Amino acid sequence: MGVPPSRPADRALTRPRRRPLAALAALVALLAVGAGVLVDLATPAPRPADAPAGEFSAERAYENVRVIATRPHVAGSTANDQVREHLVGVLRGLGLETEVQDAVAPEAGQLSGAAGGATVARVRNVVARLPGTASTGRVFLVAHYDSVQSGPGGNDDAAGTSTILEVARALATGPRPRNDVVFVLTDAEEACLCGASGFAADHPLARDGGVVLNLEARGATGPVIMFETSRNNAKLVDVFGRAAPHPVGTSFAVEIYRALPNDTDFTAFLDHDFVGLNSAYIDGGAIYHTPLDTPAAMDRGSLQMHGDNALGLAREFGRTDLRQLRSGHDATYFPVPGGLVRYPGWLTLPLALAALLAVGALGWLLRRRGRATAGRLAAGVGLALVPIVVAPLGAWLLWTAITTVRPGYAELLDPYRPVWYRLAVVALAAAVLFTWYALTRRRVGPAALAFGGLAWLALLGVLLAVLVPGGAYLTTLPALAGALAGLAALGTRLDGPWPVVAATLAGAVAVVILLPPVVLLFPALGMAMGGVAALVSVLLGLAVLPVVDLLHPQAGGQRGLVALRARRLGALPAGAAALAAVVLAGVGLAVDRFDAAHPVPTHLMYALDAGTGAARWLSHEDAPQPWTDGYVDGRTDVSADFPGLGDGELRAGPAPAADVPAPKLETLADTRGGDQRVLRLRVVPQRTVRLLTLHVETATATVRSATVAGRDVPVKARDGRWGFGIVFHAPPPEGVELTLTLVPKAGQVNVRVMDASDGLTGLPGFRPRPADVGVVGSHSSEMLAVARTYPL
Repeated sequence: MGVPPSRPADRALTRPRRRPLAALAALVALLAVGAGVLVDLATPAPRPADAPAGEFSAERAYENVRVIATRPHVAGSTANDQVREHLVGVLRGLGLETEVQDAVAPEAGQLSGAAGGATVARVRNVVARLPGTASTGRVFLVAHYDSVQSGPGGNDDAAGTSTILEVARALATGPRPRNDVVFVLTDAEEACLCGASGFAADHPLARDGGVVLNLEARGATGPVIMFETSRNNAKLVDVFGRAAPHPVGTSFAVEIYRALPNDTDFTAFLDHDFVGLNSAYIDGGAIYHTPLDTPAAMDRGSLQMHGDNALGLAREFGRTDLRQLRSGHDATYFPVPGGLVRYPGWLTLPLALAALLAVGALGWLLRRRGRATAGRLAAGVGLALVPIVVAPLGAWLLWTAITTVRPGYAELLDPYRPVWYRLAVVALAAAVLFTWYALTRRRVGPAALAFGGLAWLALLGVLLAVLVPGGAYLTTLPALAGALAGLAALGTRLDGPWPVVAATLAGAVAVVILLPPVVLLFPALGMAMGGVAALVSVLLGLAVLPVVDLLHPQAGGQRGLVALRARRLGALPAGAAALAAVVLAGVGLAVDRFDAAHPVPTHLMYALDAGTGAARWLSHEDAPQPWTDGYVDGRTDVSADFPGLGDGELRAGPAPAADVPAPKLETLADTRGGDQRVLRLRVVPQRTVRLLTLHVETATATVRSATVAGRDVPVKARDGRWGFGIVFHAPPPEGVELTLTLVPKAGQVNVRVMDASDGLTGLPGFRPRPADVGVVGSHSSEMLAVARTYPL
């Protein structure tokens, strides 16, 4: 590297006389801080059914979960009707003004692209109101009561729905709030967010906007995370920080979620200028949208946390002047043991620049005090990039190897028992960091390497402050704390206790800030993106390098056998971490096997062209499991025959034709004038279905406008044979009327209609799944689709 050797005293920021004791004290302190962080992220104990009336009881709420999630209850189904009747009965039993909003509503968000058309649904929202004494606005508690077709929705979203019922009970038994509190249990969230869209757009109670608290679940356990807010959230976050008993949430999560193409009911309210907070628990994602999402799978501690926060926030917003909630900026915030740190977003860039200046000052002082040369400082910065790059890559390679051994993981959001794999990724990140440090420490020096790590933290802080402001605190604050600790250490004796104290305090700041993202990123992103958690783990390691250095022998000056022994001792942390990564991954493979209780996920559909009699098995699986492989083989594009299934290739295989009728298309009116033709049509299902689709062939007509059940829908351009499409969820048995204004291109207009139901049992050629083969959490799992073309 061309850097001349330095004297022993130049090598480190700390050089305690009793090095083993200092290392032990620092490690114990950081482990204690880490334990405090983990305890703070844990869920509370569920309160019993005989808890005081004014408190939230998970056991009381759980009784509603059991009723709601008895079986799948997709929008429009008989099971969904029964759930709705239960909700109405509970709310009216509390003395609340309760109604059912029955409407045809459009989608919210960007969900319909895969379905190939403008999406609407018949929705029946349950709406109840607790009038305020002197209302300054309305507080809306929102959850969806429908489930996917592939599971009963014990967590998603019986958890949110039952939480709202229990919160309504607690509020109704106490003093009335100042502001109106409206309980909105929406329909058809899983299909298209249509229930929330219909309420936010059309219901009289929503006309003046308000504060929305949306409650969700995307798993079975874990802390409830407030992961999304409306923009300019500073005052909302302040209420969250002081009123939620368990305020777990980060501005970084909000930034990431805003950039992702994910939507919940909260999206529909944001589209109509509401403000609010969106919360969910997300761990245990393997059961998400599957038959395993039963009440028994629910962690009642997570349910208790949902309820504690929802009740605390409802009471606080219920007494707050809601006209004063809008602010001109977002807040930066993150959890710490016992609360939520928050500060104005406009401080983000100044703090990032201050951290960068502090790190620069540390480098200048290190050189001035003779602790490191300019060459070593530059080498430290360059070399610190190595673990930042290698650790995420290593995590990706590790997961690639694991999924090669266990290919069924590819269809899961997360393994059933992911803890061992998560620990393996963290151990791998530690092994990368310790190996890098052992190889570079003697040559470059601990002080220069610590400077290099802080330099990258500060640089990333500036980059995040510009691009992702809510996430800048992750690296800015540890860099600032580390630089200030280094400057303080340089002002005291190298071999005294204060440099160790300063390094430990800075490390504690890093642990408090960076450990929660490591813990929360795994369930949020899944093991396939475990490299992100590995990256944050390495950043944490770089922030605590002065403490890591205490695990090694004194830097510099060794010769001969002493130097060899020092190098061997320095290799011990790296070797131990590498061994731990291998062992933990192996334990994960041994423990997390597929069985009847944890089945391998599979995806299968059946599609019949009633006009030609041709039928196919279809699957989304890229590498089909053995059971699926018995139905499908090569890939094919089905959009020309089944545009209602969306674009893209699927695995396909021939299937026997079933005796299943196609939906009927009736022409109610056909008016021609000039170059236009106006068709009034009715699509009538001939069996019980959960959706209908209609598409117009591009070569035969161009659609100018369309209405469905009296509601105008956008005419979306779409490539391919079928250019215009409509998707209608939860259609009534009598069918759906629509009017198309179009310009014919040929003598006849070809229209393709399709309906879809759930369940493959009874179809010719279908073999029931073995006990250890399950259903993947997908909106098209077990779909039976029947299509037919009608010339008009």
